[in-house]
Amino acid sequence: MSGYGSGRAPRLLRPARQETYERLFSTVYVGLMTNVLLAVACAPLLAALAIVRDPLASWPFFAVLSLPCGPALAGAFGCFAGLTEGSTDVLRAFWCAYRRAAWPALLVWAGGAAAVGVLVVDVAAVARTGWGPALVPFFLTASALVVTVAFALLVLLAEAPGPVRLRPLVLPCVYLVVRRWYLSALTVAVLGLAVAAVLLKPVAGVFLACSPLLYVAWATTRLAVASVLRQRVLRRADWTQTRGL
Repeated sequence: MSGYGSGRAPRLLRPARQETYERLFSTVYVGLMTNVLLAVACAPLLAALAIVRDPLASWPFFAVLSLPCGPALAGAFGCFAGLTEGSTDVLRAFWCAYRRAAWPALLVWAGGAAAVGVLVVDVAAVARTGWGPALVPFFLTASALVVTVAFALLVLLAEAPGPVRLRPLVLPCVYLVVRRWYLSALTVAVLGLAVAAVLLKPVAGVFLACSPLLYVAWATTRLAVASVLRQRVLRRADWTQTRGL
């Protein structure tokens, strides 16, 4: 028995392969650099969050300051997509996705922020009435739907090969996030954790918590809209071949 145990010990304690360590360090590096780039892109918002004690009291002001977050998230998703393909060139991946999707991502974020703002005002208005509590779940569900659709659009924009028309993407995203509601619920929960971390500790939340949580939300949403993404990847290959010609 002792000989058997001693024969097993070296195999149990055998170190991992070099590729495993390289993959681990690459993932950590991409995550940290993505956090830094997100902090730079959203610097005005982070500065305001660090100064104001109660951001929720002046949420319209912060909603306007959050507009750069749309293109910044598209850039982060470009980094995540590059990581899945084995690339660690974070700066290039971030800038390419940011530049390519800046305008449509800004429109998506602005539309989503406006829609959620209207729903929040409606909740505050109807909650004071006698029949208001019965409508609160509807408004909360509608807000979650807006968030998940906007997030799905940003995921698609980050991997688009060129100029994108948003209108043809909206209905497929709505259908897929509703059909795969369990993935959408996970995305909303993870995004809620990310927002809570940033609101409580703006600097620490961005530099430490953003990338892991955003990666989970990105991967979950990417799975939910996989059918649309496959079509866009095929179009990207065709577009690349056309550019090569």
